[in-house]
Amino acid sequence: MSAQVSDTEILSKFQDEKTRNQAFSLLLKKYQQKIYWHVRRMVINHDDADDLVQDIFVKVWKNLPGFRSDAQLYTWMYRIATNECITFLNKKKQKNNVPLDDVAYELSESLADSTYFNGDKIQMKLQQALLTLPEKQRLVFNMKYYDEMKYEEISEVLGTSVGALKASFHLAVKKIEAFLIEKD
Repeated sequence: MSAQVSDTEILSKFQDEKTRNQAFSLLLKKYQQKIYWHVRRMVINHDDADDLVQDIFVKVWKNLPGFRSDAQLYTWMYRIATNECITFLNKKKQKNNVPLDDVAYELSESLADSTYFNGDKIQMKLQQALLTLPEKQRLVFNMKYYDEMKYEEISEVLGTSVGALKASFHLAVKKIEAFLIEKD
């Protein structure tokens, strides 16, 4: 079976004890890379992202029996991933006892040193600009720009109104533009 298997099929296989492991394997194939890049854009560091993705899929596995089909599987998993990222960044901030701006600076520095990041200069500037954004604006920008999610899907993940998300995205774009012009 390919990664194109439907969420309904995955959930159906998950309900049967005999095909539960196969269902989880299909879930990983379908979503692991998307979740990894969502997390990576938030925490920057590859090793941190890798660890978080493992934690996220453990959480998905444990909570999948209680998953209600009133949400999309994709948005439910993104919500878990987003919450894990926010928790991780907050712990990092508390552990170092520094303001989030300093954590953003530290992430920016690790971005520049990363052997896993091989983007061109424009991509590097965009990532640095993103790190200057407040956490929520960065999340909204990443989901809309990189993950190509609809505002309705982002609303499900973040529990925020579509109007507020559009405003956050607009503000994020303006701040990124200002950063890129200033750094040119």
